[in-house]
Amino acid sequence: MALDTQQILAFLAVADTGSFSAAAHRLNLSQPAISKRVASLENQLGRPLFDRIGRQVQLTEAGEALLPVARQLRHDLEDARRAVEELGGPVSGRLKLVTSHHIGLHHLPEILRDYVRHYPAVKLDLAFMDSEDAFLAVERGEYELAIVTLPERIPDALTVRTLWVDAMPITVARSHPLASVGKVEPAMLEQYRAILPARHTVTRQRVDSWLHDLSARTGEVMEVNYLETIRTLVSIGLGWSALPRTLHNDDLLILDFGRPPPQRLLGLARHRSRSATRAGRVLENWLSTS
Repeated sequence: MALDTQQILAFLAVADTGSFSAAAHRLNLSQPAISKRVASLENQLGRPLFDRIGRQVQLTEAGEALLPVARQLRHDLEDARRAVEELGGPVSGRLKLVTSHHIGLHHLPEILRDYVRHYPAVKLDLAFMDSEDAFLAVERGEYELAIVTLPERIPDALTVRTLWVDAMPITVARSHPLASVGKVEPAMLEQYRAILPARHTVTRQRVDSWLHDLSARTGEVMEVNYLETIRTLVSIGLGWSALPRTLHNDDLLILDFGRPPPQRLLGLARHRSRSATRAGRVLENWLSTS
């Protein structure tokens, strides 16, 4: 049975986004066109691939079985396209890269500036999202590379490399009550509001683990995922947080606990089964020497 490429791509877009309208937006098609391609694939296979319950779209058993095969087909198609595009000539082609807002703002600007100056024929497709979502996007094959905060557990499908070790000292505004304490005891933190990313994020897990190791706890917690926003809230005295040194300024004070601060690893992730483009390999080397 010959499977149509456009049908497979439509199926994957719906499976990845959980929505026919979102899939249409991703592929720059109309929603009826997406629905038609999926329906045609279902007719060809003789089984429904999605359960459509109200506005919710969920994979059926047949859809779950097709999903890994379809993803591999997409990888193979992209590998074939790259192999043809990269026959000789300068480094060129499309590089799909995803990163977090903080890394994109504070670690990558000069690197990407120099990269695109040296390789103007590369079309850089750059997206920003939370590190956890970016990691999943590479695992699904949507991007070639992710530069993100690395989790403790790495999926078997991915390979990673650490680029930076990011220390995150506990920080307050200079007007905060803890700013006048010489050596702060970890237990004191519970008495004041914390401003931290959500519990599911790697950064929050690193901070919670550090507190646990010191037998300390948080009291009231305000959850905000953007570190730049957290920095602003801390600087006006709303609470304490763990902030990377790239965000420190004269309004903030690092608390002294007499021990190393929390830290996280920032690095590169790619899919093991996906062939690297020349543009991707060059960027990896660029990052390693930066």
